[in-house]
Amino acid sequence: MELAFLLRSVGAEVYWMTIMKPSETDEVTYSLEHKMLDRGVQVVSAKGKEALDTALRADLVVLNTAVAGKWLDVVLKGDVHRVLPKVLWWIHEMRGHYFKLDYVKHLPFVAGAMIDSHVTTEYWKNRTQERLKIKMPDTYVVHLGNSKELMQVAEDTVAKRVLREHVRESLGVLNEDLLFALINSVSRGKGQDLFLRSFYEALQLIKEKKMQIPPLHAVIVGSDMSAQTKFEMELRDYVVQKKIQDRVHFVNKTLTVAPYLAAIDVLVQNSQARGECFGRITIEAMAFQLPVLGTAAGGTTEIVVNGTTGLLHPVGKPGVTPLAKNIVKLATHVERRLTMGKRGYERVKERFLEQHMAERIARVLKEVLRKSKNKSSRHIS
Repeated sequence: MELAFLLRSVGAEVYWMTIMKPSETDEVTYSLEHKMLDRGVQVVSAKGKEALDTALRADLVVLNTAVAGKWLDVVLKGDVHRVLPKVLWWIHEMRGHYFKLDYVKHLPFVAGAMIDSHVTTEYWKNRTQERLKIKMPDTYVVHLGNSKELMQVAEDTVAKRVLREHVRESLGVLNEDLLFALINSVSRGKGQDLFLRSFYEALQLIKEKKMQIPPLHAVIVGSDMSAQTKFEMELRDYVVQKKIQDRVHFVNKTLTVAPYLAAIDVLVQNSQARGECFGRITIEAMAFQLPVLGTAAGGTTEIVVNGTTGLLHPVGKPGVTPLAKNIVKLATHVERRLTMGKRGYERVKERFLEQHMAERIARVLKEVLRKSKNKSSRHIS
């Protein structure tokens, strides 16, 4: 989405092709489509003749996910060879199930690949070579950046105070209470279960040592009770079993994270296995001067400076107790918490702004377009 908006800002004609046609009942997807339309991005179905014609006349075709590779054969069919030389494949995933030949068999023939972190880039290069016996194309690392809109809120003291008061009131917590939040879609790979175990362990440590600190709360933003997944029910059952219902708050998934970043004190980025490809929420939290407690995996290690802008812990069960101890550390050391937050904000201003991302992407686009064989129109899809 951010690439579409950046291209529109310099006058490019942009088409967003979507496989699923959003409906008004899906609030998040519906909101996303209308953000596109409001910015002048044309939304079309990724199926049928319109999609084929748009791809053929485009100067650049951006595939925005690893699984989009299947679209090439399904829609372009015999014309796929005409489009591959002008494809920039933007990959955000690093889970093992994405490494299927059906998804990525065209990778060696596209103009280039763009990935959000160095660690994920190395993983893709090694994995495609070892498992699929194919070679990655020229690959570029592009760290993401915070939007101007988010930075405006993050730097507006009055707006943050209003948002903080509103969210805390809705959660039923006091201004002096300490909120540790994990903001991500609820799934086992994002580590909400292990975070709750760490949070409970932290509460026990505080109780055992009779520490005099404000009440701690855990906030899970990204819930989806309408789906009623087995994993989410496990989370809620755990909270009831441990009798911490008054300390744990589930919030429905949303595209609007700024109010919650304004309301909390610490972000927990607990993605498991290989971690996040990058982790946009991490730099968004740092913009709000929040310290980050993150897993020492994936793109988080390229964002968080351990001991300076946050604290890292191992993935999996070995990370439960270290995370619990880190929760206690930041709960009991106010000055350390605030200093880490300020340093995180400084790091964002140095390298994780929209302008930084735009400069990085611009260099990639120049190189990829140089390789492209068709430069006759200004349509970009």
